[in-house]
Amino acid sequence: MRDFTDDLKPASPHGTTILSNERSQSDVPEDELAKHLLSRNDFLGRQERILRVLEKDPLFEKVKQFNLSRPERYQLGLARAKKIRRYEDQYRWDDEDRSMAQYLCDDVTPYMVHYAMFVTTIREQGSEEQRAYWMPKVESMEVIGCYAQTELGHGSNVRGLECQARWDPKTKEFVLHSPTLTASKWWNGTMGRTANHAIVMAQLLLPKSEGSNEYTNKGVHPFIVQIRDMKTHQPMPGIAVGDIGPKYGYAPMDNGYMLFDNHRIPYSAMLSRYSMVDQNNGTYFQPENPAVVYGSLTYVRAQIIMHARLIIARAVTIAVRYTSVRRQFPDRDSKDPRAPELAVLDYPTVQIRILPLLATAFALHYCGESMHRLYETTRAEIDKGDFRRLAVLHAQSSGLKSLCTELAANSIETCRRAMGGHGFGGPSGFIQLNNDYLSKPTVEGDNWMITQQTASYLIKRMQAASAGKGQPQDDIEKHCRQYLSEKSNYRPDQLRIFDSDDDLVEAFRRRSRDITYRAHVERNERKRSWNSMQIQLRKVSHSESQSILVSNFYDAVNGPSVSSTLRTHLRTLFRLFAFYTMDNEARDFSKANAVSEEDLDALPSKIQELMAQIRPHAVKLVDSWKIPDFLLDSALGRYDGKVYEDLFNRAHRLNPLNEITFNPNYKSEELVMGGGDDIKKILAKL
Repeated sequence: MRDFTDDLKPASPHGTTILSNERSQSDVPEDELAKHLLSRNDFLGRQERILRVLEKDPLFEKVKQFNLSRPERYQLGLARAKKIRRYEDQYRWDDEDRSMAQYLCDDVTPYMVHYAMFVTTIREQGSEEQRAYWMPKVESMEVIGCYAQTELGHGSNVRGLECQARWDPKTKEFVLHSPTLTASKWWNGTMGRTANHAIVMAQLLLPKSEGSNEYTNKGVHPFIVQIRDMKTHQPMPGIAVGDIGPKYGYAPMDNGYMLFDNHRIPYSAMLSRYSMVDQNNGTYFQPENPAVVYGSLTYVRAQIIMHARLIIARAVTIAVRYTSVRRQFPDRDSKDPRAPELAVLDYPTVQIRILPLLATAFALHYCGESMHRLYETTRAEIDKGDFRRLAVLHAQSSGLKSLCTELAANSIETCRRAMGGHGFGGPSGFIQLNNDYLSKPTVEGDNWMITQQTASYLIKRMQAASAGKGQPQDDIEKHCRQYLSEKSNYRPDQLRIFDSDDDLVEAFRRRSRDITYRAHVERNERKRSWNSMQIQLRKVSHSESQSILVSNFYDAVNGPSVSSTLRTHLRTLFRLFAFYTMDNEARDFSKANAVSEEDLDALPSKIQELMAQIRPHAVKLVDSWKIPDFLLDSALGRYDGKVYEDLFNRAHRLNPLNEITFNPNYKSEELVMGGGDDIKKILAKL
């Protein structure tokens, strides 16, 4: 029903006019930049095509989903997952199309781990015969799978998993068993209510001798296991499996638990591309490189790095558009009593929170592209039996996963706070984004723990460089040797970071090698315990990851594929990211003799100068990420700037709570006027 509010308009200037003016003042070639960022796999064309399908389907409307209960959210998630899969059949979508639909849906689906981990593990770890048998079933969704690795008692420490797979030479079977409560598989997505199969990571136990009750542990291996009946969808005998309950986010995802009671699985269940047990004599054949067993995790970590830049871009898009529209206070130095209020984004205290994050989105993009190329190259080499790059891939993906997800998770909250009170509301577009992304700094390797893997690799390369024997194993060791040969001649004023981008990149590399060298001395010369060095090891990893981010950004800015106008804007963003990061880590750059104290002191003013250069172009720079309003679902971040109209509409017309008339009289048991709902009904639900 119409009421008087339908005729009210926001005070001038209107958001639509503001954003139009912001765009008109900038020379950022938006379409060129969008193609530059999102051309791989026809991202933009694919997004436009899939968006037309989802926008018309009421199942994907988001406005009222925050009011649903957890069981209702799972049901909605499953309904959306099924619909996307049916669209896949209807429109003959490929894997990239389906991924785009899931991205635009912006709701984790119960099928997610099936696509992300289950399929990948079979493809990478299964033998040729296993792939031929399982992949058609997996691709047709006859088999819906999950990845059961993390347990109630162990997550990051994969070697500490308790679930057992004992080889029974008499029956030629493996016996899956959970010897303790903490051996329960836990947190495994898609497992709670959806999957009928699982990749189970378990300790492979082989009898020490024929007929012996003592076993030799060959470490963690993957097994493909049917966990539910294919007709009734009830758990198989000897398996307890279910959903673990509510979480911070991921409401539609059925993260599960699973225990085995001497559950027998066939010999063919062990994925045997790289390792196997001879079913005739029980002989174990181990992989040439044990790290290939964790190839699926490496793949997912590489994907997470690429996803992080879209998370930051999304958060910054909302923040830049809203703080451009929002007005607060006139200039305090103005003599005009009628001076207009300033845009919130004009305040340096807001710029310093948002604009470096805008630059960070670009830094993560170029690093994600680099990681994608490294992963594809490494997998191709592994398929040919060449494992030389695997250690580098594992080390870089671990360190970058830690740093990039931390940057992305923090960016959401930083942007939300920079937007003031409206950032706290549901229409901000941040609630689900924040809650769902909170998992990323923990899943696929806790962000603090996995940095040890990166640090360990770097320290080993520095140790090898110190020994100086033979040819360097890789570029890292080569750079370490160069550092060792030159470090005594380093001078703080040697690198002119404000005059040369090459010097700026070198300053990050020098600082990383210096931190690695100090850790090498502590560990290998002073024999300090590993556990006591963990805080230092995290710094080793993050310094190297920051150096990689800066180096990849620099290479992209100087690549041949952009116009001079775009290169100018990208270079400004590159320098803002590098200077802002350097300013936050100034002490380490000083200790490494990578930057002079004078230049470090000048960084804050240089950063403010760069932000002033970026400010007129901020709206068009976020526009270039081409994030549709359908995905943002944000009154504050609308492309058309109708912030206040949308905020009021969602509150006044779309809020289901406003459709109910309540009885607030404390003397009455009735809660809803004439509705019959009372306190007893509430108690029954608790």
